[in-house]
Amino acid sequence: MAQNAQNYPPPPMSAPAHVTSFPPPPQASPTSFNYPPPPTQNSPANNVYPGPSQSVSPPVPSPPPGDYKYTQQNAAAVQQNATIARPPSVQSPTPKARMEQHPGGAPPQGLFVGATATNEDSVGTFNGGSYRISHRDSNSLLTLQLAMGCPLTVKPGVMIAMSTTMTLKGTITFGWKKLLAGGEMAMSHYTGPGELLLAPSVLGDIIVLRLNGDQEWKIGRDSFLASTTAVKHKFQAQSLTKGVFSGEGLFIYKITGTGLLWMQSFGAIIKKDLREGEMYFIDNGHLVAWNCKYNIERVASGGIISGLSSGEGLACKFTGPGTVYLQTRNLNAFAGQMKVSTASG
Repeated sequence: MAQNAQNYPPPPMSAPAHVTSFPPPPQASPTSFNYPPPPTQNSPANNVYPGPSQSVSPPVPSPPPGDYKYTQQNAAAVQQNATIARPPSVQSPTPKARMEQHPGGAPPQGLFVGATATNEDSVGTFNGGSYRISHRDSNSLLTLQLAMGCPLTVKPGVMIAMSTTMTLKGTITFGWKKLLAGGEMAMSHYTGPGELLLAPSVLGDIIVLRLNGDQEWKIGRDSFLASTTAVKHKFQAQSLTKGVFSGEGLFIYKITGTGLLWMQSFGAIIKKDLREGEMYFIDNGHLVAWNCKYNIERVASGGIISGLSSGEGLACKFTGPGTVYLQTRNLNAFAGQMKVSTASG
């Protein structure tokens, strides 16, 4: 048995099609309309109207009988008004009181400047290209757009994708410092035009440093991600104490030149600016980049037992002025935790 097709009503229109006439608009009141006359007032008898109402003014205060009493009243009134209107005086605390309010010399609320971080996209341009750092701060991605013939130096193994118009070449540079430090012997060189996607090999963030030729930075051997060709990086030896206890090894990168340098981290990246003479402790294994001097010192007081029980022994003590970039995770500690978790089943 055939079923009737379902009919849907048509969409509403501004006016029905069958309506051709509309009621006229409201007209103004006719000119022949008569308003009722105003109410008549009965005139009083003999044309005598009541007089105007008398206003009663407040009595005028009489002056005091004597000048002495008047002076006393005036002084009392001034004192009373001054007591009401004058706000209570706030005295600034003495240095001793300030130290009691902020023990340990801690800055007051509103003046504390701590470590800063960001999870917003970082966008910029350089000679021959542009970049964007997205998906921050633990799954960061570096997207680069390179013009025709624009070169870029990249750490091997960090490329995710690229345009078919890109050109890739690899170079190998042998050196005893690189061999001892376990650094990268090879470097990848990309040339535009096209798009290039880079990402760290671990869960972490990416930051960019813009060098103007007058700056000198030190970065960890695992921090380098990519750079423009005018940026120079070479291995520099540290002292034996720094090489053993800083967590960065005996050799680090010394960065000079002009251009952009992209660095990677394990975890989020924190930027710490140090004033002149300001000192700051950073645990070993958390360094990314720095442009100020540091020494290896003991953090925990009380000897070896205190250091072992607190889990914090030797650390990097930086002295300003300068800037330090640090990472929130320690790769060696994470590897140890993974071994413990795997062994426990």
